[in-house]
Amino acid sequence: MPLIGYARVSTEDQTPLPQVQALNAAGCSQVLQEQASGGDRARPVLARLLEQMRKGDTLIVVRIDRLARSLSHLLDVIERLEAKGAFFRSIEDPIDTASPQGKFTLQVLGAAAEFERALIRERTKAGLASARTKGRIGGNPGLRAKDPAALRKILLARHDGYMERLADTATEWVPYVRRLRPEMAWEDVLRIVNAQLPESRRWTQPRLLRATRAYVGEGFLPAAVLKRAARRSTDDRLPAIVAAIKGADTDITPQAICDRLEAMRERTPRGRTKWQPSSVKMLLGQAKKLGMI
Repeated sequence: MPLIGYARVSTEDQTPLPQVQALNAAGCSQVLQEQASGGDRARPVLARLLEQMRKGDTLIVVRIDRLARSLSHLLDVIERLEAKGAFFRSIEDPIDTASPQGKFTLQVLGAAAEFERALIRERTKAGLASARTKGRIGGNPGLRAKDPAALRKILLARHDGYMERLADTATEWVPYVRRLRPEMAWEDVLRIVNAQLPESRRWTQPRLLRATRAYVGEGFLPAAVLKRAARRSTDDRLPAIVAAIKGADTDITPQAICDRLEAMRERTPRGRTKWQPSSVKMLLGQAKKLGMI
């Protein structure tokens, strides 16, 4: 099965060469390199790598900190790989999700993360209860007094927290929004995004719109993605959807496109629920003639 390496350095002064050599020695057929902060979750190279991972592939890093600087980020990446049937391995750390020992280590890490979250919740509740018994009201005094500077500070903190949460999910929706909008309606974009996600992590249209507006505001996406979609004729809607799925993943097979369309509950040109690769190939041919591919 293909072994794909990921090497990251934080600054231009650092060289990824030692990582690349170690990854090549581990048998990686491909090594992707990136210069970015470890705390930055919205890394374009990593996002592209996670998109291209296939069933049976293994993502390899030299050390865990080359991939993630927080336990939550590490677990999120591994969850995305597992959803695709792919694996993760760290050369210098005891994690290999293809082995029973590695899976056990991952379970321990997940339990530790949940325990840490529970401790934080309990400490917060205890702190608020203690404050109440002493006659203090929890919260920001400046906010209670409606001080403009305090309000701005709170709003900025909330915005930063929201953007950090969005960074955790950017690989799930940003590539599709960037590629499909505004040519495709939000309803269809949403269905394409959700077709690859487990039910617990699927988006609603208001959430996706809010996230897109936030990324446009920060300059991560062009403002054009928020324009009104042009009315699409019934004849070219299915070719457009198939072309969008193919364009976001050029290596995807016709059968995998069938699976994606069935997950979207999209009906075939003849109104059936079960898709065949021949129908997908026909629509891909139409999409090429229409200039969509």
